[in-house]
Amino acid sequence: MVDYFNDLELGMCRRINALSRLSFVRAFFSAVSRLGDYPAWFIFGLICVYQLGADAPVFVIQTLATAATGIVVYKLLKNRLVRERPYITHGEIVCGTAPLDRYSFPSGHTLHAVSFTILYGSYEPTLLVVLMPFAVLIAASRIILGLHYPSDVLVGGAIGAAIATASITFV
Repeated sequence: MVDYFNDLELGMCRRINALSRLSFVRAFFSAVSRLGDYPAWFIFGLICVYQLGADAPVFVIQTLATAATGIVVYKLLKNRLVRERPYITHGEIVCGTAPLDRYSFPSGHTLHAVSFTILYGSYEPTLLVVLMPFAVLIAASRIILGLHYPSDVLVGGAIGAAIATASITFV
């Protein structure tokens, strides 16, 4: 079944990944991907903490809980579903940067980008002007760099949105 979905998405992966053959595109999206590992979210989180003042401890706890939930969910799914990354399964897909782990589904980068965008934006809506495009760039980077299929990114984003929404709802 996984092979069936891999084949369905292969054409799209080839076209999107072809962008990574341009060195400036690969360098740009590699940098975006690395920022999405954690540095950018830490900086945006510090901005929120600064702006929130006395409400900052709740924000920090909520951010840590949201991040931890995201990590647990995506690691459980990745280790159970074991979908190989596109560049591993399809030799014509170029790997634009080293992955953090072996499997593809779902995209942890996208999961966290969407969850942090929603969470941080709920506290500081003015940050959404920067957060939303950044989250989209992170999601795009994962496909352009040959690390994920489009469905990995879509499902990662949906899981991230659900986690953030639950986090906001319960606090």
